[in-house]
Amino acid sequence: MNALPALRTSIGTLLLTAALSLTTAPAHGRGEAQPRVVTPRSALAADELAHIELFRKTSPSVVHITSLGVQRDLFSLNVQQVPRGTGTGFVWDDQGHIVTNFHVIQGAQGARVTLADQTSFDATLVGAFADRDLAVLRIDAPKAKLPPIALGTSRDLAVGQRVYAIGNPFGLDQTLTTGIVSALNREIESFNSRTIRGVIQTDAAINPGNSGGPLLDSAGRLIGVNTQIASPSGASAGIGFAIPVDEVNRIVPRLIRDGRFVRPALGVTAGSSQLQRALNLPKGVVVVQIGPGSPAAKAGLQPFRRGSRGEVIAGDVITAINDEAVGDMDDMLSVLEKRAPGETVALSVWRSGQTRRLSVSLAAGE
Repeated sequence: MNALPALRTSIGTLLLTAALSLTTAPAHGRGEAQPRVVTPRSALAADELAHIELFRKTSPSVVHITSLGVQRDLFSLNVQQVPRGTGTGFVWDDQGHIVTNFHVIQGAQGARVTLADQTSFDATLVGAFADRDLAVLRIDAPKAKLPPIALGTSRDLAVGQRVYAIGNPFGLDQTLTTGIVSALNREIESFNSRTIRGVIQTDAAINPGNSGGPLLDSAGRLIGVNTQIASPSGASAGIGFAIPVDEVNRIVPRLIRDGRFVRPALGVTAGSSQLQRALNLPKGVVVVQIGPGSPAAKAGLQPFRRGSRGEVIAGDVITAINDEAVGDMDDMLSVLEKRAPGETVALSVWRSGQTRRLSVSLAAGE
């Protein structure tokens, strides 16, 4: 009956003795504890050197954008600007024009641009085009601090080619991620529900804060503006989208010149898809209203309308512009955005089973 307490005492004494022997071991029993010798490595691989050089050359053209709101101090009641969000942008020219996404500065009362050397400048809004999620800011900075980003083209991109994204994800300093062109000619929805076509899909990691930053090819040229990700968690899931640079290069100069993107107009109102189906009409823009004195009115287009007895009087369906098919109003707006007010275009117009071509001089839209 007394053996168990004695065994416990014996075990406790052994553990205590072992612990003491570990903590009081003489220095010669512990080893030298010197830093390990670094294993030499060979030179960096060619692709690693290419990544490093691309970042070194391009990162000075990439900026961090902080959108600002206003807030009243609870004690002094003074109104002050406070950060409300962050994003990325890039230097368009040495005049201080900075390109970013519209949604980066949407609803902001101001913006601040921080350059790669960490100097910051207050920015003014030059112009924005929400339909393509693009905006141009301007800062008053020395030209030496404003290296314009190298411009590429998106018309010859190929699925599988390597791409790079530089941005400020989650408000962190500049990061470089790499991937490939995963797909081309994707369609995404802009923040005002317009369809953006011809979008580049990439698996280069894009996270919140990367918006408005450049997507680059392996030559360090701009090929797109990173704009959205597809992710249930809100973080990169390997599906990112970029507005193609050819669209950017078409829109940005007009924003700088005019302060807005003036879309050419025909002066027509489109009917609903339900009306199109009910009347078994061909695919296109069903004209239901024409503005007085508009290009459509001058060209002689006719709207669908009700007769005195409630019957439908056939009107026109615009099926193509300069032989480019249009399936609905969104299609037509996208085609017209490639043109300028004053240009003449050829409309393919269907009426009562027959198609004819009309020449129309475009007017400036609202």
